[in-house]
Amino acid sequence: MYLLQRSNDAIKINSDIVNGAHADIHITTHGSDVYWAWCSLMGLCTILFFLWAQMRSEGSRLFHNVAAFTSLIAAIAYFTMASNLGWTGITVEWHRTNSHVAGNTRQIFYVRYIEWFLTTPLILSNLFFVAGMSWQSLVQVILVSWILVVTRLVGALVSTTYKWGYFVFGLVTYIYIVYELLFNVRNHATSLGNDIRKAYLFPAALESLIWLIYPIAWGVCEGGNVIAPDSEAVFYGILDIATIICIPALLLFSLRDVDLARLVPSGPRAEAPVEKAAHQNGTNGAGGLDSSEVANPV
Repeated sequence: MYLLQRSNDAIKINSDIVNGAHADIHITTHGSDVYWAWCSLMGLCTILFFLWAQMRSEGSRLFHNVAAFTSLIAAIAYFTMASNLGWTGITVEWHRTNSHVAGNTRQIFYVRYIEWFLTTPLILSNLFFVAGMSWQSLVQVILVSWILVVTRLVGALVSTTYKWGYFVFGLVTYIYIVYELLFNVRNHATSLGNDIRKAYLFPAALESLIWLIYPIAWGVCEGGNVIAPDSEAVFYGILDIATIICIPALLLFSLRDVDLARLVPSGPRAEAPVEKAAHQNGTNGAGGLDSSEVANPV
């Protein structure tokens, strides 16, 4: 007999009935265990990011703290899903014969979209700040990212074929964000020097690639009801670990020898001349601005 017997009673305590409605297709204890594992990993990485920040000078902690808050928000969301909370039942468009996805109503975790609504702007903030972009550009891309998340949420909550219209809107906003990251923001990072370009480019490219997989996950989970909610927990969890933990850690590691204080924009007006010059010069403008001009734009 174990002194402390392991058990996960989340599914028993928080059942598959919400507001009197039953979800036929829902997570089991196995899915809850997966969410608990992701929650624990997110929580551990939050602590590590905060400790990493303390090893930097006070003016260089912003990037690490943003990464820590991002993983903290994700940990809270995964705690909620592991507890079998933060969901609603939606009638499926596609009825499957597989026993794991058979039924009329599927469990949709809306808390996942709340997490993305909060974490996606933080992820973009670190990438934009590394490239020395202005607040105006950041606010603009954050607004687009919110449209991306909201359209996916609305699509997940629609039970008819009209859900795929919202799916298309989400793809359009994704294309815009990737264009900004791989062209405009990359050009600006290049204008700050080869070290900044190298630090920015690989994490930004990886983030853009992995974000392309999210629509696939949505299509086989909330959209098409192809894979079971337990498999959904694994699929989305791996993607979130990559975008919220692995890539930000890679970005911070690549910036270990860079003076981070000079990258954070001090205000909307201060950064506008630098960004304008970078857009005009593109990749050929690296020699047009020295470090003093970047740190103190006129």
